[in-house]
Amino acid sequence: MKVILREDVEHLGTAGNIVNVKPGFARNFLIPRNYAIPATGNNLKAFEHEARVVESKRAKRRKEAETLKGKLERISCSIAKKVGEQDKLFGSVTTQDIEKAFASEGFNIDKKDILLAEPIKALGVYTIPVRVFEDVVANTKVWVVRE
Repeated sequence: MKVILREDVEHLGTAGNIVNVKPGFARNFLIPRNYAIPATGNNLKAFEHEARVVESKRAKRRKEAETLKGKLERISCSIAKKVGEQDKLFGSVTTQDIEKAFASEGFNIDKKDILLAEPIKALGVYTIPVRVFEDVVANTKVWVVRE
């Protein structure tokens, strides 16, 4: 069944795309939650107008993401942790710790958007990539210091 996506659906597509899905998925999930509409002639014409509006909103969000990226790259936050011998941490610094540190700086960043390959287990300065918008990634510095 062909449907037109009204919103971004993870692992399926972005708003405005025409995708082919199984009828049950469309009837039971996408259409009742207003994520998609059936791809009929009238809906296609009406959705072309909506697509232009969505594209302008996406451009605006991208521009805001670029300004946020600039702000994030200029700041750095520090996280104080207890350490043992040879400056090894008790535990580790995770994305949740980094999220709290940015919240104290005034930035609302979801921990899922912090692209940390593995938890930090030693003192030092680390460059952490943060996904701000789809393909806009800011590299910010995190200082792990002794408590």
